[in-house]
Amino acid sequence: MTVYYSKEHEWVRVEGDTATVGITDYAQSQLGDVVFVELPAAGKALVQGKDAAVVESVKAASEVYAPISGSVSEVNDALEADPSLVNSAAETDGWFFKMSIGNAAELSGLMDADAYAAFCADL
Repeated sequence: MTVYYSKEHEWVRVEGDTATVGITDYAQSQLGDVVFVELPAAGKALVQGKDAAVVESVKAASEVYAPISGSVSEVNDALEADPSLVNSAAETDGWFFKMSIGNAAELSGLMDADAYAAFCADL
């Protein structure tokens, strides 16, 4: 299992040919209390860097971008009932969707945990 991070504050946990995607703890802390999450439909084809989901907080609504290309295989239905999971467990139970990996080479453009921590420190 390897975890990658995007400059838009999404994380991608890769297990085999499946990627689980969510927003980082840093992102949820900037958003504040999450009140609604709009997830993509299962089967939807996603393109790297394009809109994949929406997260709304008491402060703002923000797009969640696909960190890699692929097809949505599963969404986290628990977020519909309890969107605050994004705040309490952003990088674990608060995941947004799982997807097949369309182009594994796209992962090389993402950051590892150390690079992401350095990126956030400079913000």
